[in-house]
Amino acid sequence: LGAKLVEFGGFEMPVMYTSIIEEHMSVRTSAGLFDVSHMGEFEIRGRDAAALVQRVTINDVTKLSVGKVQYSAMCYPDGGIVDDVLVYHQGDHFMLVVNASNRQKDLDWIRSQSAGLDAEVIDMSDHFSLLALQGPHSLSILQKLTATDLSVLSYYTSTRGKVAGIDMIISRTGYTGELGFELYFDSSMSTAELVWQAITEASATYSLQPVGLGARDTLRLEVGFCLYGNDIDSTTNPLEAGLGWITKLDKGDFIGRDALVKTKAEGLKRKLVGFVIDEEKAFPRHGYDICSNGALAGKVTSGTVSPVLARGIGMGYVATPSSRVGESIGIMIRNKEVRATVVKVPFITK
Repeated sequence: LGAKLVEFGGFEMPVMYTSIIEEHMSVRTSAGLFDVSHMGEFEIRGRDAAALVQRVTINDVTKLSVGKVQYSAMCYPDGGIVDDVLVYHQGDHFMLVVNASNRQKDLDWIRSQSAGLDAEVIDMSDHFSLLALQGPHSLSILQKLTATDLSVLSYYTSTRGKVAGIDMIISRTGYTGELGFELYFDSSMSTAELVWQAITEASATYSLQPVGLGARDTLRLEVGFCLYGNDIDSTTNPLEAGLGWITKLDKGDFIGRDALVKTKAEGLKRKLVGFVIDEEKAFPRHGYDICSNGALAGKVTSGTVSPVLARGIGMGYVATPSSRVGESIGIMIRNKEVRATVVKVPFITK
């Protein structure tokens, strides 16, 4: 399809097909199709599978019923983040979806924490293809290819069904903030190509675009979703990253809990904030310095020009006193301090 390919997580991935802005706006206004088969999938099986997931993740897996999906994260004992993950309750087992660049690290970490438990961690990453159909017309397009009633599938719920005659997990999830679905199925190349082509043909009356990593990043940033390696990593904890809503300190013991309880009791010294650049033309990038009252306050973790807002947006960690919504901060762009305003994320709302 003429994609520009780049190395990403050990894979050659399309960064864009036509243009980042065109692909971005297609997802916001119609639909976009992503091949995200680089993501890692682990199955956790055995009598103590739930106990192992509960031990290594910060959300409460006991709240999951069959078919439900949960956004969560794994922490080290000091509270630093191993990875952010999706947890799927598949009935007789759990499936964890992890970031491609963290696949081996995550696998080794989970297995190292399974001592004393009857649980097996199986790396199924090479057995799954994963396509993401995202955008306001995604349901109408996908419904043409399946007998499963997609209208009853609520956000963060999955089911098993057939799409284009192929057995798969149909998941009402995504990384764009739009209505959308993620499709997990057998990884044979011919099967993946068949499903891709079927979705493309079913979208003939809609403006479907294939979408690369570039627009995937701008889409997730507009809705304030964290990216591992940018906004969260082993040096950040979920409380300062704004992930307190998935950090269930009252669920019982889990890895990192003691450190997070202490952090909460002492008060956060820094927070991940969203900001909008006051000037129209300025473009914040990962790694740029953030200033407050003439002093270094932090670093930009993610930055772009929002195609919807037509203005520079970003996220970064700043000292807690500078994290209040409405606070004026400075972003150092090409040795010039450009003013920005701290805002509540998401940057765009429906």
